[in-house]
Amino acid sequence: MPAAEPAGGRIASLDLIRGVAILGILAVNVEGFAGPMDATLSPAWNGIPSMGDEIAFLATFVLFEGKMRGLLSLLFGASMVLLIESAEARGQNGDGLQLRRLIWLAVIGYLHFLLLWWGDILFAYAFAGFFALMLRHLPVKAMLPLALIAFAIWHGGGMAGSVPAIEADLRYAAGASPAAEARTLTELRRADLIEAEAELRRERGSGTDLIAYKLAVDPIFPLTGAMFGFGETLPLMLVGMVLYRTGLFTGGWPRRRITLLAGGGLAVGLPATLALAELARASGYGMATMNAIIVYWAALPHLAMTLGYAAVLVMAAQGASTALHSRIAAIGRMALSNYLGCTLVFTALFYGWGLGLIGQVSPLWQVPFVIAGWLAMLAVSPWWQRRFGQGPVERVWRGLSGR
Repeated sequence: MPAAEPAGGRIASLDLIRGVAILGILAVNVEGFAGPMDATLSPAWNGIPSMGDEIAFLATFVLFEGKMRGLLSLLFGASMVLLIESAEARGQNGDGLQLRRLIWLAVIGYLHFLLLWWGDILFAYAFAGFFALMLRHLPVKAMLPLALIAFAIWHGGGMAGSVPAIEADLRYAAGASPAAEARTLTELRRADLIEAEAELRRERGSGTDLIAYKLAVDPIFPLTGAMFGFGETLPLMLVGMVLYRTGLFTGGWPRRRITLLAGGGLAVGLPATLALAELARASGYGMATMNAIIVYWAALPHLAMTLGYAAVLVMAAQGASTALHSRIAAIGRMALSNYLGCTLVFTALFYGWGLGLIGQVSPLWQVPFVIAGWLAMLAVSPWWQRRFGQGPVERVWRGLSGR
């Protein structure tokens, strides 16, 4: 996620892409802020959703889910190489500096999880980043196949293993389940609802009680989450390194190749994502199916659309600059502060230590919250940068890393 400055100045495409990703990831994360965790997987976690809620959920799934996280993972890998090159150009130990940054990012991510929100991604990026750092010297011709093969194997295994559960959800939604299977699925859904309601009660309580619960019940949640998503995060970081080293972000690709990547990525990824959205609807948004779709089945469509989005934004960065471009790039230049700031503001809105709206705002009515968050970032980020030069968390992180 975080940017690094090259010796001769910033790379406009990285800032723009990062800014778009931070805006988009708020649209995904708001489902978790509004709670409960099951709401990130299904608009039907507590009953049949309204048409508006279903449309809002599916729009987020098709346009943002997985793609924004993918963009941030690509840019994390690209920024690692960029930072190391910049440090070495100044006569510093680039690998050592990057290692310190990863260690402190892991600390920041763990505190983010513990003090504010379960949905942290910073620890996962730091964890995968250690391995990306070890692999960064691989030649492009070895790194790209390694990343893509690992990505395909990791997700292909999950896809194969999830088929029986998806078939069971489809039968249940169609009213065609055998009696024993129907009873089992009904009990599972009842248990999911009971757990979701217990989660809401915890999050409507005090902040200190929630921290104590995390420490007592699952203090290593960020690590288990990082390991669970490792097969996505690390390969995408390596792909980002390849794209940086081959010049996608720095003007080294001909326009025709960038256009082909943009068109091809969207042409492959969008229809597949729409097909998965229809599968989700046909399953009645069964939790097993939704988990399998989001974690495994959508992985390749997400990757295709992520690359398509990245190429579109590179072309936008190469075109005439606009006021909107500048504002989005400002968001990208203080991505870490914006990411953590969104968590602080939205948990204050939804959690019990704040306004306590959790569990009360449906997917459709989350949209105004997202738009308000976008407008706030677009307004505050350029102003902050003009006054202070860099984001507050970036400044602290840089100081802790010794840079």
